[in-house]
Amino acid sequence: MGIIGSTIKPFKNTAFQAGKDFFDVTEADIAGKWAVFFFYPADFTFVCPTELEDLADQYDALKGMGVEVFGVSTDTHFSHKAWHDTSEKIGKCGYAFLGDQNHALTNNFGVLREDSGLADRATFVVDPDGVIQIMEITCEGVGRNASELVRKIKAAQYVRAHPGQVCPAKWEEGSETLAPSLDLVGKL
Repeated sequence: MGIIGSTIKPFKNTAFQAGKDFFDVTEADIAGKWAVFFFYPADFTFVCPTELEDLADQYDALKGMGVEVFGVSTDTHFSHKAWHDTSEKIGKCGYAFLGDQNHALTNNFGVLREDSGLADRATFVVDPDGVIQIMEITCEGVGRNASELVRKIKAAQYVRAHPGQVCPAKWEEGSETLAPSLDLVGKL
């Protein structure tokens, strides 16, 4: 796929966010910030609200880490508002939902299911330079874990702030990291 390490492409999508009017979001709005683009197939579905509620439970932690969060589907911003206003689970979501009925974002991130016009269940983490650092794509019936997403973002932020260090498997904030070197080859 080759998307890790690539820069996000220009986009302009209309968003719905609780307590705000509809507003446009572009790549310029996330410049200099960490951002999560959380793609899901469609509003008013089954696995999606469980994932989006789970992400809402982590939203304050993500904001505290300086991360902007965007739920994205190929529905309109009007549909996002209607779902927010009628679903208890989605009503908990304080982050922005981007409408992508023209498929600009789903095509830019390579997650459009052309046969149905829906997005794959996919997560992308973009660093302050607009570079994609993390991606996860799952099949239709498998939901994602927002706590694990938070852990991965903490690791990506640590690695960015500490050049020459890497985070091993199951790394948690405050745990030991590694400094890759020839001395470690074959010893781990």
